[in-house]
Amino acid sequence: MRLALALTLAASTAAAQEVPCGGPWGEFIAGLEAEAVAAGLDPAAAEGFLRDVRQDPSVLEADRRQGVFQLDFLTFSRRLISQNRIDNGRHYANQLDSVFDAIEAEYGVPRGVLLAFWAFETDYGQVQGDFNTANALVTLAHDCRRPELFRPQVLAAIELYARGEFDPETTTGAWAGEIGQVQMLPGDIIENGRDGDGDGQVSLKTSAPDALTSGGSMLASLGWRAGEPWLQEIEVPQGFDWSLTGLRTKRTGAEWADLGVTARTGEIAADLPASVVLPQGRNGPAFLAYPNFEVFFEWNQSFTYVMTAAYFATRLEGAPIYDAGNPDPGLSGDEMVRLQEKLIALGYDVGGADGILGAMTRDAVQTEQERLGLPADAWPTRALLDAL
Repeated sequence: MRLALALTLAASTAAAQEVPCGGPWGEFIAGLEAEAVAAGLDPAAAEGFLRDVRQDPSVLEADRRQGVFQLDFLTFSRRLISQNRIDNGRHYANQLDSVFDAIEAEYGVPRGVLLAFWAFETDYGQVQGDFNTANALVTLAHDCRRPELFRPQVLAAIELYARGEFDPETTTGAWAGEIGQVQMLPGDIIENGRDGDGDGQVSLKTSAPDALTSGGSMLASLGWRAGEPWLQEIEVPQGFDWSLTGLRTKRTGAEWADLGVTARTGEIAADLPASVVLPQGRNGPAFLAYPNFEVFFEWNQSFTYVMTAAYFATRLEGAPIYDAGNPDPGLSGDEMVRLQEKLIALGYDVGGADGILGAMTRDAVQTEQERLGLPADAWPTRALLDAL
């Protein structure tokens, strides 16, 4: 569920007079309409799109209720990756073989990656969401938590409405405003919507070829590097310098090999930069994350989601089940909040005390582990919390 900002309208939006978030609903809608016109959109389209939009409290409830991202990687991945999803992925890979071949030839994105997003976002198109998209986008633009992410998407939706490609009364999708089988925001649809089945239309809700081709176009626009891996399971030797792990440290594959890192299957890409990632510390599974891994964060900013999607993509491409190891027990949600509060008090920016072990929290944890003489593997334990 990527919250994209790469919109054609973004520059115009910044230049327009923005109505403040959180004020009276009627005033906010009037301000949005004026902003859309100032951004160059058709006045009739702006008025027509916004005429009947309503604030949706259930959208705000969903936005605040994202506790699933507090789960650790092993728990999260086991919950999302079922044998049924693997079997269905293989089925669709065969059924749409020519579509996936065409996408990889044009955009360089392999089928495993697209299948992983398709599975996680909508269960291969089966569960696309029933939130009114216009209401969801405007509700989130009005809310003061992340208005800068959603305001451009409202303008993009108005542009789609002006083109006759969006009905504010009937268009539905996820609570965060994404539409279709791979869940794309209106701005992404404008930039990367593609006709994959050759019928002259871009139908992201009803056409798997259209949705997958559009997803491939979007990933390519975000920097996907054709012919390169994204994630590879590895084995790390005992006595390894754990402070070298994490996304902030990069070495070539050859340099990691010199330090004793080996691939569980296949060969390490010797010439590519990569990071050693330990989603649950030095005693859990270990991976090399290559440059394409970072593109996953442009689709979704949750570290756990990204790790799971990237790993699932490798499974769909034939990789074995990971070696789960025997990780040290992690922190509970409340303990993670306390840890983040302590890190914030020490001056770290961890994105708030939300109980989620994201990339910024992991960086802060690793720095404090080094300072305190603990194994610096970025996996927060009770020993670290007690030490702080």
